[in-house]
Amino acid sequence: MFETHPDSELGSETEILKGKTISPGMVQGIVHVHHSFLDLPDIPPEAISLNDVEKEFSRLNAATTRVSDDLAALVLRVAEEVDSSLAEVFGAHRLILNDPALREELRREITENLVDASTAVRHVFRRWEKRFLLMESQIARDKSDDLRDVSVRLYNALVGITANPLEEIPSGCVLATSRLLPSDTIFLADRSVAAVLLEYGSFGSHFALFAREMALPCISRLSGLSDIHREGALALVDGSTGIVTLRPTCRQIDQFEKKVRTLAKSLGRAQAHAMEPAITRDGVSIAVLANVGFCQDTENAMRNGAEGVGLYRLEQAYLGRLEPPSAEALLADMRQTLAAAKGYSVVVRLLDVGADKPLPFIEFASESNPALGCRGVRILKEYPELLKTQLRAILALSQEYDVRLLIPMVTLAEDVMVVKKHLLALCGELNITTPPQLGAMIETPAAALSARQFAGDVDFLSFGTNDLTQYAFAADRENAAVEPYFNDADEVIFRLMQLTHDDVPEIPLSLCGELAGRPEQVARVLQCGIRTLSVAGPLIPAVKEAIRHSNCLVSAVTKPQRS
Repeated sequence: MFETHPDSELGSETEILKGKTISPGMVQGIVHVHHSFLDLPDIPPEAISLNDVEKEFSRLNAATTRVSDDLAALVLRVAEEVDSSLAEVFGAHRLILNDPALREELRREITENLVDASTAVRHVFRRWEKRFLLMESQIARDKSDDLRDVSVRLYNALVGITANPLEEIPSGCVLATSRLLPSDTIFLADRSVAAVLLEYGSFGSHFALFAREMALPCISRLSGLSDIHREGALALVDGSTGIVTLRPTCRQIDQFEKKVRTLAKSLGRAQAHAMEPAITRDGVSIAVLANVGFCQDTENAMRNGAEGVGLYRLEQAYLGRLEPPSAEALLADMRQTLAAAKGYSVVVRLLDVGADKPLPFIEFASESNPALGCRGVRILKEYPELLKTQLRAILALSQEYDVRLLIPMVTLAEDVMVVKKHLLALCGELNITTPPQLGAMIETPAAALSARQFAGDVDFLSFGTNDLTQYAFAADRENAAVEPYFNDADEVIFRLMQLTHDDVPEIPLSLCGELAGRPEQVARVLQCGIRTLSVAGPLIPAVKEAIRHSNCLVSAVTKPQRS
């Protein structure tokens, strides 16, 4: 969507584009139009003889190993430079690449059709993409992007392509393109791109998550970006409003730069007070903790004023492994990750995986809709040894840290009781008289509405508003078609949090979803009785500053308005 305005000051025509905010931020730069090359080349098959089959097998194996090693290195790089939770994306890509069924189908393609390995990759991955696109589950359909990413990597390794098309992008430009894959986004970090404008892309996609963690301003749903006349135009990108101004007037530039300076001053003030407590105007102290997965997350968070760890994800210790870690290995991983938070409270969430985030050592049943299937605590109940290994490691950690235990995807009181039973049994076995505090994730409407049923068995509750929104509105956050329904700041979500607080007012409540990291929503969150926020490390200063300008109590005059 765009509007045009005559520009008498600059002698050209100003163009206003309105899209959907993917990642906030305000920047200006010169537009570079990039035509995406995401499709594998459609060239005639390269025929081989029977004598060449083993040679192609060897080429395929060598390329697979090379790409697998590259992805393993990328997991570590993303965890260090961007965010540990997003490193899961490339861990999943590595699992796809090494999937036995996929590798077997590639070998069959070479043997039965006598084609070279690169041709086999083109044919087989296209079939797999089509299978995912035809599935009923939107989560499964969205996996086609991951398959495309892996197929491009493997094909390039086979044909010797080492250059990324994005290498030609000018540093500091405003990149305009149709869409981007997760690996493209990471590559942009090296190019110092000012902002990204997309024709296609949803708020909950892997790319969007990367862009926000990289603080890369991004706006999507902008049609006609490939028009050549936009190449080289000056663009003012306002990620907070989703507005792009092309070929602005001098007055528009001045107004934009004034807004940028005001924003920078506000952020600088927040950073200067990051290490100070966050106390509301009406005198309530709010704990601001960090979401972490790797040691770099924890170190960054503590430098930004975190008062502890509110969500430590165990997935990083499991993804990419061919067998589960032992309790000793898991403990060593946790010690390394949490070293910077020694002396502070730490909330460890039990492994949260399922058919949408598979592990190679667990045989997941095929599900038409993994989001509504076996995941989180449901998997742990089905595999008690997997649960007990985690509990042993966490109990050992609790002898060194102030550890609290969090159960993912709680829906029924039984979900809590199963974990608590194993926890108390292990405490008895290990002669631990004081078990760690136990908490439940509130990620489903059922959990929010039935908190009374398991309140007596937990010490705290933590809202995961990303999933809570998804289930409340029956809107997959990865599905652009239903994106208007996915609004984690809707009054419905605040009502669910408020109802939970009203039902169990004696239970401490925390929030660790993306909603917790948005300063403009902090006041409304606190008014629901939540007194602990857990966010990504870089967001801590701004969240603390927002708390200092908020009240916990709702005045009789000013009632909460709908979002």
